Amino acid sequence: MKKKLFAAAAAAALAAAMMAGCGNKAASGTGSAAEKKEETKAEAKTESPASSEAKVSIVCTNFAEYDFARAIAGDTAEITMLLKPGAESHTYEPSPEDIIRIQDSDMFVYVGGDSDEWVADILDSMDQSKMHVFKLMDQVDTVEEEHVEGMETEEEETKSEQDEKNLGKSQPEEEPELDEHVWASPVNAMQIVEKMSAQIADIDPDHKADYEKNAADYIGKIRKLDEQFQDITANAARKEIIVADRFPFLYFVKEYGLKYYAAFPGCASNTQPSAQTVAFLIDKVKEDQIPMVFHMELSNEQMANSIAEATGAKSELLNAVHNVSAEDFAKGVTYVDLMQHNAEVLKEALN
Repeated sequence: MKKKLFAAAAAAALAAAMMAGCGNKAASGTGSAAEKKEETKAEAKTESPASSEAKVSIVCTNFAEYDFARAIAGDTAEITMLLKPGAESHTYEPSPEDIIRIQDSDMFVYVGGDSDEWVADILDSMDQSKMHVFKLMDQVDTVEEEHVEGMETEEEETKSEQDEKNLGKSQPEEEPELDEHVWASPVNAMQIVEKMSAQIADIDPDHKADYEKNAADYIGKIRKLDEQFQDITANAARKEIIVADRFPFLYFVKEYGLKYYAAFPGCASNTQPSAQTVAFLIDKVKEDQIPMVFHMELSNEQMANSIAEATGAKSELLNAVHNVSAEDFAKGVTYVDLMQHNAEVLKEALN
């Protein structure tokens, strides 16, 4: 709700922001290399190093999208990631400058779930006649978010208050919440890259052959990851993982037939665990003799470390690929690199 209110306010400010410089490409992140460097530093926006002259402009909301677009288009496009490297994706809110970037883009790529629920109001405020919009959740089959045994939910935390408030009132039936982390499955990632390539080629048909070749090359790398994960899980001693954090890995575990326990669902806003949740996960690690407890990227790791200390298990990173650190971004780390790390630690965790 907070993001929706913010988005509405940002959309209302769009007209003023546009008058202040929408038509000025330097103001929307497409100036000279020196200007762009200073803008990136000052406004914490992340753009590809490609020159803006005669380039396709692609704006992405998170790292997975950015990496796919970068792999497909390379230097042929100017690619912007709105999320600052090292930032938490679920708390991101767009600035007026971000909205201008979206408005001025040839292609806008977003997830379509809770983490970017602000997008709908922003797009409604824009003229989309010349903009290509690419929503990740429309490219693959989606599944409902799950709440497994031991997992905390925000609804459970306030259930007694809600029951008291709603006493005697009929409540509308809520729509099921779909899990947004579709890219966590390499199989989904391959479909997304293929469809993204086709849409970029529609925008820039002169480079269609390049986009198709680049996409095929990257899909080949992701396919090798998929084969690795299939081999690891098929030959594993156990089929269970424990994540002492949010759980944005639902598509991944479903793809490879893994059982899981976790502290929170993938888009939980409250990540302060109760003593009951921590105790449940500690007992589960001991009971099932789990050798490794996972946390996701950019986490404070406190819960994973506490459980590891209490059980003798190892605490390790499992990348959900929402975002990367500024250091990793500067190094050019990719989705494939991050998932390769996942393959290595998963093999250890399941054996």
